Amino acid sequence: MGDLIDRGPKSAQVLEFVKQSPYQTLLGNHEQLMLDALPDGPIDLRAWQAWLYSGGEATVASYRETGMMPYKHLEWMRSLPTHLDLGDIWLVHAGVHPKLPLDKQSIEQLCWIRKEFHNMSKPYFPDKLIITGHTITFTFEGIEPGELVRGQGWLDIDTGAYHPKSGWLTGFDLSYRRVYQVNVFNAQVRILPFDEVVRQIKPQPPPMSMAKKVITGIFQKQV
Repeated sequence: MGDLIDRGPKSAQVLEFVKQSPYQTLLGNHEQLMLDALPDGPIDLRAWQAWLYSGGEATVASYRETGMMPYKHLEWMRSLPTHLDLGDIWLVHAGVHPKLPLDKQSIEQLCWIRKEFHNMSKPYFPDKLIITGHTITFTFEGIEPGELVRGQGWLDIDTGAYHPKSGWLTGFDLSYRRVYQVNVFNAQVRILPFDEVVRQIKPQPPPMSMAKKVITGIFQKQV
C-alpha cells in the first residue's frame, strides 16, 4: 500500500525485500518524497529538506548501514502505480478527491489526501471498495491501536507499525475476511475475523466559517 520507507531503521532493506517479491506495490507519499528529493537532475534543496524532515534521515542511514546505493530502488519506485483496480476492490495509498473524476486525480490526491476523502458523505464508487493506507487508524476518534477503520465506501488498514502507540503491521485477506497482524515491538502475532477488528465511522461535517458561526449565534439568541 506504499510508505515502505522513512518509518523505521531498515528502509533500504525493506525496499529490496519488497522489490524482489512477486507482489504489486503502490506508490506512497513517502516514496514520492524520496523521488522528489533525489531526481535525475539537480537536487532541489527544499524537496531534500522536506524528505529528511518527514523521516528521510532514517532511510539515508539505512543505505549507509548496508552500503547499498539507491539508484535501482529509485528506478523501481518510478515504475510504481498510484492505484490498482481489482474489480470490486480499488487500492490506493491515501484516497481520492470526492469532487474530481478519476482521470483528474493527481499524485497529490492519490498519495496525500485525508480529510476530504475520509469525510465523503457517499461512496466514490458505487460498486468498489477503496482500500487505503496512509492515515494511521488510531488517529480517528474512538479507534484503538490495531483496529481498522471503515467509512463511506472505503477501508483504512494502516495501523501504524512504526508508532510506539501501536506497533501493529496489518494485512487483510479479502477472500476469507481475515486480518493478519504482527507487532514489531514484541513479535506478537494474531489472526482476527475482519468484523471483530473493523470500526465504522461517520463523516464529519466541514468546519463552520466564522461568519456562519456569528449568524448561527444570533439566530440562536433570538430563539
